[in-house]
Amino acid sequence: MKRDIYQQDHHDFRSMVRSFTAKHIAPHVERWDDDGLIDRITWTSAGATGLLGIGVPTEYGGGGNPDFRYRMILMEEFTRVGANSFNAATSVQDDLVIPYLVDLGSDEQKSRWLPSLCDGTAVGALGLTEPSAGSDLRGIRTIATRRGEEWVLNGSKIFITNGFGADLVIVLAKTTDAMSLFLVPTDTPGFRRGSKLDKLGLRGSDTAELFFDDLTLPADSLLGTVGRGFVHVMERLPRERMSIAATATAAAQAAYDRTREHCFVRKAFGQAIGDFQATRFTLAEIATDVDVAVSFLDRTALLLNAGELSAVDAAKAKYWLSELNSRIVDRCLQLHGGYGYMREYQIARDYADARVLPIYGGTNEIMKEIIGRDIAADS
Repeated sequence: MKRDIYQQDHHDFRSMVRSFTAKHIAPHVERWDDDGLIDRITWTSAGATGLLGIGVPTEYGGGGNPDFRYRMILMEEFTRVGANSFNAATSVQDDLVIPYLVDLGSDEQKSRWLPSLCDGTAVGALGLTEPSAGSDLRGIRTIATRRGEEWVLNGSKIFITNGFGADLVIVLAKTTDAMSLFLVPTDTPGFRRGSKLDKLGLRGSDTAELFFDDLTLPADSLLGTVGRGFVHVMERLPRERMSIAATATAAAQAAYDRTREHCFVRKAFGQAIGDFQATRFTLAEIATDVDVAVSFLDRTALLLNAGELSAVDAAKAKYWLSELNSRIVDRCLQLHGGYGYMREYQIARDYADARVLPIYGGTNEIMKEIIGRDIAADS
């Protein structure tokens, strides 16, 4: 199916990204998974090439173009070479951390952090989830107490992508009877990291538990408005969920492309397994599912660009596309037979990497609750 969402500028950008990916990313993907960490030089190379902070205003070192389609191209090219971990890490940087700063930061905060986040010399993380508060952020226990002109932070966060290597963490904490957001440089005394968490998938993307022990922050570390941290997070969740939806669609396309190629190379009973009717039927079903997913994603991406994407539409995209990706990758692995169960084959890593998409950014059960409440409100 012809895809008409992209224009010539997007095609030119894709060519540049594909060249960069072939040189700086594809050769290192398996090693990153083994090491549980992405080389910092890859971050700076991506920044120098203009792949980070595309939507950040140029006066802060970004590309000045908030068109989400450029982010989609990056996801498509990264997943095409199996760089799912690098995609996850840069998605946190570009679709979570940077938008918080662009939207809520003071001129001083933007000037301090955005240039280094855009050039890759700083890595950012978003600290929301806690051991006792996952999808239910109202249950967080991390506390920020005002002490004169300073804030004192105590608590912990868990499952924080980029947490082990981050230079900056945006932290959600309780302040009196509400919540607020804070910019926490990781070289601040009182900041402590746990070990890298041992995950099922996305193993090259470092994930950690973070601790704040009487961590003292200046007053200007507050991000946005005091007491409105929860609201600030809710307002930005549609962007995060669209990032997950776009990743899921790109990963499904990549898995299908890899599997289609495998089916016409791998032989059994004297012919390519793609020449068996059962295999062709399965490929036909997957190809159709991918086309439907792409159409759905493209429509919601244009709504996001226009500032018209609702929280409900974002929840629908995140829920449906992440679930579809899981089903597609499962079927693709089956078509690889025993080879699909070997981690040396990318499809095995795709399978493990896909499992988290229905979980993070709000579980899909929460997505259904959001959608269901909207249905009930209109009834």
